[in-house]
Amino acid sequence: MRRLRSLLFVPGDRPERMEKALSLGADALILDLEDAVAPSRKGEARDAVRAFLDAPRDGGPALFVRVNPLDGTLVADDVAALRGAGFDGLVLPKAEGRASVARLRALLPGGYRILPVASETPRAVFTLGDYDGHGLAGLTWGAEDLPAAIGASSAREADGGYTDPYKVVRALTLFGAHAAGVPAIETVYPDFRDTDGLAAYAARGRRDGFTGMMAIHPAQVAIINAAFTPGEAEVAHARAVVALFAANPGAGALQLDGRMVDAPHLKAAERLLEQVD
Repeated sequence: MRRLRSLLFVPGDRPERMEKALSLGADALILDLEDAVAPSRKGEARDAVRAFLDAPRDGGPALFVRVNPLDGTLVADDVAALRGAGFDGLVLPKAEGRASVARLRALLPGGYRILPVASETPRAVFTLGDYDGHGLAGLTWGAEDLPAAIGASSAREADGGYTDPYKVVRALTLFGAHAAGVPAIETVYPDFRDTDGLAAYAARGRRDGFTGMMAIHPAQVAIINAAFTPGEAEVAHARAVVALFAANPGAGALQLDGRMVDAPHLKAAERLLEQVD
C-alpha cells in the first residue's frame, strides 16, 4: 500500500478541480460525494466522478471517493455509479466499526481499501477499538459532525485547541488505528489561510503517532507533506540505531551518541525507516 501523507478533498461536482488536483503533489485525492456537494447536485457529482475515474492516466495520486453515509438513501446511488470504475479506495463517513465496513463491501465488492471516518456519531466512539485492519487504508476522525450530533456548541476552545471530549476521541482514533495495524490519519485543519497554525498542527500530529493528514485546500498539501516526511537527521539517526543493534545481536541496551537506546528505540527507528525506504 502506498504511503498516505496528504489526502486532499476535491468536490465531486467540480471536474475542473479534480483534473488540476492531479498535479498538486497530494499522495491521494478524496473525490467527495458527501458534504462538499449540495443535495441538488449529487447526480451531477456522481457523473463527474465516474467520468474522471474512467479517464486514462499514468500514475499520479491514489484516488479515493467519499460516499454518503450508510444510514441514508444516497449511498445506494453512489455505489451504483462506482461499479466497475477504477479507484483505490472509499472514504466511509459516520462509520461505526467493522460492521459498517462489511456493509459497504456488501454494497460494492472489490479490491479497493476503505478509510473510515470513525468518530462522527456517539456510537462510533465506542467502536474505535473494533477495527481489525482488514481491507482498510487507515483510520481517521473528524471534529465537526460529532459536536452537532450531541448538541455541543463547539469542539474547540477559544484558542483553537480541542476541548477535552474531542481530545479523547482523537486519542482513541490514534490508538484504534495502531491497534488495527493501519495508518492513523489526522483530521483536517479548517483555516486554510493559517499556514503557521497548520504546520504546527501537522507537526503535533506526527509527533503523536499520526502518519498522514487530510487537507481541504491545495495550499495545505505541501505543508502537510513536509510535516509527515522524516528529515535527513531523523533518518540518519534511525539508520544508526538499526545498524548498532545489527552489529550487536542479542544486546538489550546500547549507547549511541552518549545516550542509551534499547528495544523501543529500535522499533521506532524501524518504523520511521519504513516510511522512507
